[in-house]
Amino acid sequence: MGVNVNPTVSRRRLGSELRRLREMRGMTTPQVAESLLISQPKISLMENGRRLVKPRDVRDLCRLYGVQDQRLVDQLMRLARESGQQGWWNAYGDIPYGAYIGLETEAAAIRCFEPLVIPGLLQTPAYARAVIAGTIPQAAAEQAAMRLQVRLRRQRRLAAPENPLRLWAVLDESALRRLVGSREVMREQLEHLTDLGVQPHITVQVLPHDVGAHPGVSGQFALLEFADATDVSLVYLERFTSDLYLEKRSDVRIYSDMYAHLQAQALSPDSTRHFINEAIKAYVATESWADARTPTLPNP
Repeated sequence: MGVNVNPTVSRRRLGSELRRLREMRGMTTPQVAESLLISQPKISLMENGRRLVKPRDVRDLCRLYGVQDQRLVDQLMRLARESGQQGWWNAYGDIPYGAYIGLETEAAAIRCFEPLVIPGLLQTPAYARAVIAGTIPQAAAEQAAMRLQVRLRRQRRLAAPENPLRLWAVLDESALRRLVGSREVMREQLEHLTDLGVQPHITVQVLPHDVGAHPGVSGQFALLEFADATDVSLVYLERFTSDLYLEKRSDVRIYSDMYAHLQAQALSPDSTRHFINEAIKAYVATESWADARTPTLPNP
């Protein structure tokens, strides 16, 4: 597969173009399904980028929609072939959130809110290992190791020499206070967080407990934006068994407004660094206290 081919994005772009052609033709999905003797859900899934579109499907749909521009047909055929290829994440086996990784890989900017843990893109290996072990206790050792490798591979987008991912993360204070792994793991994680937060393409803000109720109380969400004008922004809602992707402009606008409120209520980036440094001091103090309480055994 070519290094610049992203099957998830290709499938999404192809579906969007097929929907546009259908609407220009003035046809409904039931009419298309009846004409091609296929199910209506298949048409909807293809247009939403949730189902693989084969070149044969593209050929049949273009004929039905009366597409005369051979260059457009060739472009759609190319997208269909690309969408059937595999992304780098497929080499790690069956990844439940592979579709999201494909979108994240192509995104130009991500704005995320995390109420409970540090975002995966900002996690240290030790913290990520502890999160995986705690949230997926039924996973075998090989599965846990695979998930850790994928998470660390995803972080390369932040360190890309050209066009690194622009990341804006708002974290609830609970993400800093929740003891994941050990106090040493937390101290290392928070120090890593402050180091990343000073980079020009990464912004970190903490939402203190004393702000009370806020638009993020319902849980985690992320807004993904893309450089290509044909790729509309979307909202990603992570769930344990099945994730949600919202692409309607009204939904994206609602979550964008929610995020703006979270940014306004959260501490500024400078105040956030001070807040995190105070949390680090607390973990260092408790580490020293624990060491002082550990009895020293005499040498044999």
